[in-house]
Amino acid sequence: MVAPSLLRVVAVTYSPGTALDGFVESLAEATTGPTDVVLADNGSTDGAPERVSAAHDHVRLLPTGGNIGYGAAVNAGLADVTEGWALVSNPDVRFEPGAVDELLAAAARWPRAATLGPAILTPEGELYPSARDLPRLSTGIGHALLGWAWAGNPWTARYRREREAPRERPAGWLSGSCFLVDLAAFHSVGGFDPGYFMYFEDVDLAARLGRKGYLNVYVPSAVVVHEGGHATRRSPHRMQKAHHASALRYLSAEHPGVANAPLRGVLRVGLGLRVLISYVSGRVAAGARFQRGADELD
Repeated sequence: MVAPSLLRVVAVTYSPGTALDGFVESLAEATTGPTDVVLADNGSTDGAPERVSAAHDHVRLLPTGGNIGYGAAVNAGLADVTEGWALVSNPDVRFEPGAVDELLAAAARWPRAATLGPAILTPEGELYPSARDLPRLSTGIGHALLGWAWAGNPWTARYRREREAPRERPAGWLSGSCFLVDLAAFHSVGGFDPGYFMYFEDVDLAARLGRKGYLNVYVPSAVVVHEGGHATRRSPHRMQKAHHASALRYLSAEHPGVANAPLRGVLRVGLGLRVLISYVSGRVAAGARFQRGADELD
C-alpha cells in the first residue's frame, strides 16, 4: 500500500512518444507534494514508457498485458490504493504550474466531490468544453444529428455548456483526459466499467458517482494543455466506430427494459448511419486531399 501522503498519478500509455517527457516534467511543477506515477501501459512499441520510467525514480511501468482499453488500464493503476486522492491523466497532457495543487485545494472546498477536472486548453490556447451535462435524449439527438455538420447548433451548445463563462461548478461529467478522483468514491462504484474500450467510460463513471450522491466538479482555475488526437489520427475510422459503440452502450444502459427496446433500436440505427456518413465523408475528404496533391505535382 502506498503511503497516503503520496499522490498516485496514473497515465495510460500506448506508444506515447516524446509527449510523455513533457507530461512528467510539467507534473513536477504542478504540485509541491510527492507523486507516485504509474504508467499503465497497454502495449507500447516505441520504448517511451520504458525509457521515461528508467529515467525517473518516482515513475514506474505497469504493463497491462495488452491493449485492454483506457478504463481497464486506469483500474489496474489504481487497484492497490484505496484512500485519498489520485490523478488520472492522458500522457499527452501538459500541466500549468500549480494545476494539481489547485485541484487539491478545490477538493477541500467541495467535500462531496468525487472527481475534479481542470480547464483543458488545446495547443492553440482554445478552451475545450471538458465539463458537460450528462447526455439526454432531448439534447443528444440534436447533438448527434447536427454536431458533425453544424458545430454551433443549440443542442450541442447546451450539452457542452460552451456558451457560459467558465466558473467553478458541478458538472454532469468531466473529461477523462485529466481529473482528480477520490479513491474511496471511485472504488465504491467499482471504478471504470471495463466494458467501455474507449470513450464514454468517463461519462458512465460520472453518472454512477452522481447516483450515489457524489459531485463532479469543474475547476477552471487549474489549467492543463492537452494535445490529444493521437489514436484518432492513427486510425480515425476505427476510433469513430469505437466512439459510437460506446455511445450506444451507455444510452442503452440508461434506457433498459422491454418497453425501451424500440428506442434502443432507433439509437442503434441512427448511430450506425452516423458512422457510415463519417466513413464516406472521410473517404471523400481523403480523396480530395489526394487529388489536390496530385494536381500540385502536375
